[in-house]
Amino acid sequence: MLKVKNLFASYRYFQVLRDISFDVRQQEIISVVGSNNAGKSTLLKAISGLVIDKSGLIEFLGERIDTKEPHEIVKIGITRIPEGRKLFSSLRVVENLEVGAYIPRARNKRNETMSKVFELFPILKDRKNQAAGTLSGGEQQMLAIARGLMSLPLLLMLDEPSIGLSPTLVRELFDTIKKINVDGMTVLLVEQNVYNSLTLAHRAFVIENGSIVLEGAGKDLLGKNHVKEAYLGL
Repeated sequence: MLKVKNLFASYRYFQVLRDISFDVRQQEIISVVGSNNAGKSTLLKAISGLVIDKSGLIEFLGERIDTKEPHEIVKIGITRIPEGRKLFSSLRVVENLEVGAYIPRARNKRNETMSKVFELFPILKDRKNQAAGTLSGGEQQMLAIARGLMSLPLLLMLDEPSIGLSPTLVRELFDTIKKINVDGMTVLLVEQNVYNSLTLAHRAFVIENGSIVLEGAGKDLLGKNHVKEAYLGL
């Protein structure tokens, strides 16, 4: 579904990504793990068209997208849930969801998709007329994911979705990601919660200093000494 080859990305004179290559297959969960400032979020931004200074190849469904604008990339089926949620806090829950369905093919199915989103997140239906900024942290993260699903993506990219959530809410979040995947969604997940993200993933890779240093099946990486020592404290 997604192919990234020899990707380099920079912010002005600061090199962030160095020769990144990987692929994502349909209906997989791919986890990208690593420490702060390793380049994980920049990777998702580069795929989304938000990093201008980049080189290499990015293909989606056989079409080259590394020169496309962000709104064009959303239209062809890639949606990124940003770190920090980035909700419209003064708008109601239902209005945030409607904004997520702005592209034509999603707008035409907005009511149908919203019904499905409310089945996935019943609390949002109860809060649909409440301002997004008044929701709890966990509810805001649900809304951020729900808003992304409103665009009817083929590939859903999640950037650090568990930040600021309690352990109970983190478990619920990963259960939700698994359910979305079981229902057919392909997921590219960037996470600092290494144990949960590797347990969930079909495949995963570890980024350090902008380069991939380990890759393989998620559960296999959990057994690697480097992962245990550097990320799990074992």
